[in-house]
Amino acid sequence: MYKHILLAADGSENAIRATKEAVKIASCDKESIVEVVYVIDFEKAKAEVIHLNSSETIELERRKKIAKVEELLRESNVTYKIKFLHGTPGPEIIKYANEQKVDLVVIGSRGLNGLQEMVLGSVSHKVMKRVQCPALIVK
Repeated sequence: MYKHILLAADGSENAIRATKEAVKIASCDKESIVEVVYVIDFEKAKAEVIHLNSSETIELERRKKIAKVEELLRESNVTYKIKFLHGTPGPEIIKYANEQKVDLVVIGSRGLNGLQEMVLGSVSHKVMKRVQCPALIVK
């Protein structure tokens, strides 16, 4: 089945739903590992540095954002690890997934309206088009 599952997570409700699906898939094979990837967007990182006064506080705030994701994984007894990346979410997820040769990418949909998605594109849509493995978008 899928041994190396990349779960793109940002702490949103969509990411929580994606986590639940990743758990279902990983539970089918005890050798599966779920790698949670959280991309720290450069624009958001600037604001964090301005508003938070230490690197420890910044790290703690980032971990809090994906705490529910980590809790679900821990409770399910699925093997997992967490990786923080820096950059623009779509390209970083794609680059990492392709370099690591993951077996499956699981990502939540962002729920943009039709016009926004047509003009901007969504992270999940970009990932789906460019990763070199199967991908699951969870609504």
